[in-house]
Amino acid sequence: MSNLTTRTLNIIVIVAALGYFVDIYDLTLFNIVRVPSLKALGFSGDELTIQGKFLQNMQMLGMVIGGIIWGILGDKKGRLSVLFFTILLYSLANIANAYVINITQYATTRFFAGLGLAGELGAGITLISEVMTKETRGNGTTIVGLVGILGAVFGYTINKSFSWSVAYLVGGIQGLLLLILRIYVSESGMFSKLKAQEVSKGNFFMLFTNTERFFKYLYCILLGIPVWYVIGVLITFSSEYASKNLHITGPIDSSEAVMFHYIGASLGSLLWGLVSQWLHSRKKSLWLALSVLIVFVTAYFCCYGASPSLFYGIVFMLGIAQGYWIIFVTVSSEQFGTNLRATVTTTAPNFVRGSVILITGVVIPFATYLCGNEWHATIYTGILFIGLSLFSLYKLKETYGKDLDYLEK
Repeated sequence: MSNLTTRTLNIIVIVAALGYFVDIYDLTLFNIVRVPSLKALGFSGDELTIQGKFLQNMQMLGMVIGGIIWGILGDKKGRLSVLFFTILLYSLANIANAYVINITQYATTRFFAGLGLAGELGAGITLISEVMTKETRGNGTTIVGLVGILGAVFGYTINKSFSWSVAYLVGGIQGLLLLILRIYVSESGMFSKLKAQEVSKGNFFMLFTNTERFFKYLYCILLGIPVWYVIGVLITFSSEYASKNLHITGPIDSSEAVMFHYIGASLGSLLWGLVSQWLHSRKKSLWLALSVLIVFVTAYFCCYGASPSLFYGIVFMLGIAQGYWIIFVTVSSEQFGTNLRATVTTTAPNFVRGSVILITGVVIPFATYLCGNEWHATIYTGILFIGLSLFSLYKLKETYGKDLDYLEK
């Protein structure tokens, strides 16, 4: 264990942070350019929302499938191989996305971009967890969250200055440049030691063959779902909710809502990461973050007739609250042994992102059928998943300062 580094700012943290920057740039870019890109393909009116949900779900489907593939490969072949191949696939998909001429091509490129991006965050956090000391790894993941989430602000800036197709090209070029920097990253010592041992590596089904391990994995996923309930529903379709349901007194631009939300999320990543380090507790920081989330989700649903400024302020505070995302990923990484760590750290956040498909395609429509009102169904869905996240946090064990050099048998 003597090879662990105490330096917060090291090459792995820098590369992981820039990888997450590219990750968030792309994930939010579609939300930012959804309307202009679909209009360029000939869609208008309600089709902008319908096709937008379809494309978002295709991207999330790619992330769910990619999360499983890259997670398993991360434990079998190494964290570095995942970092290289995922960013290459993402970069090529985004460059192709700039030249789509119909919805089928758009959906295909979004799927492969999601497939590529699926390995970025998990592999990066796994590496940081395994190369930094147990006292300092929280600082490393905090920097990843702070820098990475600013990718959304960069995406908004690029969209304001250039066309949606150029914005996708920029994303692809960023990824290719990042490949060069990754030449200087070394594999973690824990994985290098793991390779020599006769133990099952990256066995995804091990997560389902032991009751305690399965529920621990399930709790990790449920803990993160409120983040993507907020992003994938309340923020992505904020312009529609603001005009049709909340009757905000002025127009709301969904791309601006995304920008304000992610500025808040970047600050929230720093805030909850520092709180976690100060309190020497991941769980206490998560309890505080979820409490703030509950307050401002409630404010979102209750701001009927509010001004655009107040609405954007609530969106910003929702970002502060959901900044706990990076701690959720860190906790997921710290819950499992070295031979399953990349599998969990990569699949858990991508299953959470993929929950948007379940939420928008199944849960909200079913709740709408039961209560007869989509707006109320959206509220009940939020209550359900935030409640499940609180229960999951209660059940999960504290992982601050945990020694990660062990195996899952």
